[in-house]
Amino acid sequence: MTKEVVVKKSHGLAQFVATIRDEAGLTILDLGGISQENVSFLTSFGHRLYSEDLLRTLDSFTAEEDPPGGPTQRAQIEAFLVQCFDFAAGALDGVLAWDTLQYLSRPVLLATIERLYEILRPGAHMFTLFHTAERPQEVPLYSYRIGDAETLYLVPRGRRLAVQQFNNRGIERLFERFSAVKFFLTRDNLREVIVKR
Repeated sequence: MTKEVVVKKSHGLAQFVATIRDEAGLTILDLGGISQENVSFLTSFGHRLYSEDLLRTLDSFTAEEDPPGGPTQRAQIEAFLVQCFDFAAGALDGVLAWDTLQYLSRPVLLATIERLYEILRPGAHMFTLFHTAERPQEVPLYSYRIGDAETLYLVPRGRRLAVQQFNNRGIERLFERFSAVKFFLTRDNLREVIVKR
């Protein structure tokens, strides 16, 4: 039995697209892995798109026995950051993070947010989603495909434990170094957020 694709109208995506629409040649990073729909949509504006399957890369880094913050853990986090975010400071004009940040352990999440801050140019935007569940639990895992400037196709790919849960205040604290955080009301279980560097 195949699971149905969910069609979602997205005001957050529309806002993100508005920030990249009028200038050609921007560099965008998609953390949900490569999809032809996203490639076609973003390159139609004349942008360069880099894709990284953040969760697949995360799964390839096996946790070794080491106290939190120990040398093995720090080395693994740095290797993960190099694998996923090998860009110069200020090199990116936008990031599609989707819901990937909720699946990162706290040390990896904080290091990832710091790296994203470094590699996004000032004024650049990131679009991200957070499940609204109030405690860590398994949530639907999707591939996010762009249909048009305000339509997302959520393609089911199983379930996964969302180890990080955030209310609006927690999300604001997570991105406190950034210049702005904007929330969009939705009628589903995904909170849409635009973060401005």
